Amino acid sequence: MDWSSLVGLTLALLGIVLGQAVEGGHLSSLLQPAAFLVVVFGTLGAVLLQSRLHHVMEGVRLLRWVFVPPVDNRRAMLRRIAMWSNIARREGILQLEPQLELEQDAFARKGLRLLIDGAPPERMREICNLELDQYEARMRSAARIWEAAGGYAPTVGILGAVLGLIHVMENLSDPALLGSGIAVAFVATIYGVGLANLVFLPCFNKLKMLIQVDVSQREMVVEALAAIANYEHPRQLEERLQGYLQ
Repeated sequence: MDWSSLVGLTLALLGIVLGQAVEGGHLSSLLQPAAFLVVVFGTLGAVLLQSRLHHVMEGVRLLRWVFVPPVDNRRAMLRRIAMWSNIARREGILQLEPQLELEQDAFARKGLRLLIDGAPPERMREICNLELDQYEARMRSAARIWEAAGGYAPTVGILGAVLGLIHVMENLSDPALLGSGIAVAFVATIYGVGLANLVFLPCFNKLKMLIQVDVSQREMVVEALAAIANYEHPRQLEERLQGYLQ
């Protein structure tokens, strides 16, 4: 569990609730189902119109990373790479075959297979980088749905406020309903701006950072396997790969 994400979201929501209470308002005035439906469904519709359905579904699945991020395995991967390099230098690349069965990372396992099969370093880079580029593009496209939602939500919130004001104007004959009606209308703006700046955009930025870490680990694997194929000294390789841990 990433407690900073959980605490951050809790503080953001708590700040709104406490601010409303300090101003003498009631929590019930912020709970408007109609405004919520306009903002949520309007934003979802705009995101679906902009993106492919599988990107949206992948983006929703990625949301769990905000609170339960994948483990950063770069240091453990570096230790395994150092072991592979030493084995290849002392015993030969073919002796890496047992390591292939032990490796759990699918991308690293594919690279190891290419190395053991004798693929030239440049060919190995080409194959692995093509897969890596496709993976990165897919993950970033999925994460961008939250950036898109953060852009559309405030505008949809204003749309909801205008719809509420139209309803207020239709009831001008009853002055007793005007004050509460206007308050309800502007709750849609709060939902739109609040969801965009407290949920959608922070989630996008967090996912962007996590994706970069994941891609960095895969780049490290590609660079390492190509270096092993070129019989680079294990110590020099390990020192060079330290840059991926910063």
